[in-house]
Amino acid sequence: MNMTALDRWERRLLAVTYLIPYFVLVVTTVLYSIFTEHSAAQRWVTYGVVAGCLAWMTWWFTLHPQWRDRRGLMAVFVGGMVVFYGVLGMREHWFGPVSYAIFVYASELLRGSWMVLVTTLTAGLATLSLFGGYPAEAPLAFWGILVIFTVAACTFSYFGYVTTEQSRLRKELLEENEGLHAQLLVQAHEAGVQDERHRMAGEIHDTLAQGLAGIITQLSAATEKDWESRVAVATELARDNLQEARRSVHALRPPALDSAALHEALDEVASDWSRYNGVPVSVTLTGAVREMHPEVEVVLLRTAQEALSNVAKHARASRVGLTLSYMEDVVTLDVRDDGVGFDFGRPSDGFGLPAMRHRVHRLSGALFVESEPGAGTAISVRVPA
Repeated sequence: MNMTALDRWERRLLAVTYLIPYFVLVVTTVLYSIFTEHSAAQRWVTYGVVAGCLAWMTWWFTLHPQWRDRRGLMAVFVGGMVVFYGVLGMREHWFGPVSYAIFVYASELLRGSWMVLVTTLTAGLATLSLFGGYPAEAPLAFWGILVIFTVAACTFSYFGYVTTEQSRLRKELLEENEGLHAQLLVQAHEAGVQDERHRMAGEIHDTLAQGLAGIITQLSAATEKDWESRVAVATELARDNLQEARRSVHALRPPALDSAALHEALDEVASDWSRYNGVPVSVTLTGAVREMHPEVEVVLLRTAQEALSNVAKHARASRVGLTLSYMEDVVTLDVRDDGVGFDFGRPSDGFGLPAMRHRVHRLSGALFVESEPGAGTAISVRVPA
C-alpha cells in the first residue's frame, strides 16, 4: 500500500473519529429526551447546555483545524469539554457516554501529565454520573467502578496517543523516504547525463578525433609519387569515420562487432590500422573464446583502437602486439609497442588514457600502463567476463 492509499484511509479514519463526539452527544440527547423525568424547563436548560457543547466543539475543533497543533488553545478547548460534560453528567446519567468524546480529544490533543489528568478527571465524572453523585451508602462500589473506569480510560487514551504518534512518525518517515527517493532520482538523472556526456566524449574521441588524425597523417605524408594512394586512404578513412559517427550518435555497436566475434573484430581493426600506418601488428588469442556482454566487447575494442591510435600519433614504433586472454572470470587485453615510450612524470592534456580508464572503470575493471622513454609502452586492461 503506497503513501497515497495510506493517507486516504487515515483521513477516513480520522473523519470517523472526529464524528464520534457529535454522534455520542446527539444519541445521548435523544435517549435523555425519551427517558428523562425532568420537567420541560429542566429539559430546555439541558438542551441549552447540549447546544453550547456542540457549538464549542464546532468552533474550537471542527472549524479551526489549524488550532490543533497549538497546545494552549487545545488545553482550553478540552477543559471546556470537561466542564460541559460535568454539567450534563450531573444533570442526567444518560449523558455518561459523552465521556468517550473527552477521551478522544485528550488522546489526540494532549500529552503527558495533562492527558492523564484530564482522563482521570473525566473517569471520575463518569463514575459520579453513573451513580447520580457520590453514594454514601455504597462507597466501595463507587470506588471500584472508579478504578475500573480510570484504568480503562487511561488505557484507551494511551493507545490513542500511541496510534497518533505512530501515524505522525510514519508520515515523517514516508515523507523523508519520498524526499530521498526524489533526491536519488535527481542524482541518477545527473549521473546518467554525466555518463552520457562521457560516452559521447569517448565516442567522439574514438571516431572523429582518431579518424581526423589518420586523415591528417595520410595527407601530410603525401608526395608527388604516392598522393593518389594517400588521398584514397584518407577518403576511405573519412567514409568509415562518418559511419562510426552516425553509430555513436545512435549508441550503436561498432561495425566490426556487428557480424564478428571480439577476437575477429580485433584482427580486422589491427589489419586496417597496419595497412594505414605501415606498422606490422600481431594479434594473439589465449584461452577458450566465449560470449560476453556486448558492452564488455565494445570497451575492449575501443581500448584497442585508442591504444593503436596513440601508437600511430606518438610511439614511432616498428612493431605492435595485441593479446586477448580469456580467463576463468576475467578477460584481459594487452597492447604493446616498441616505440619511444613516454615519461609518466610529465603532465599531459590528452584525452586518450582518461577516456580508456573511464570506460574500463564503468565495468568495474582496471587499466594499467607501463612505459618509459626509449623502452616502448604496454597497456593492459582487465574486466569481468
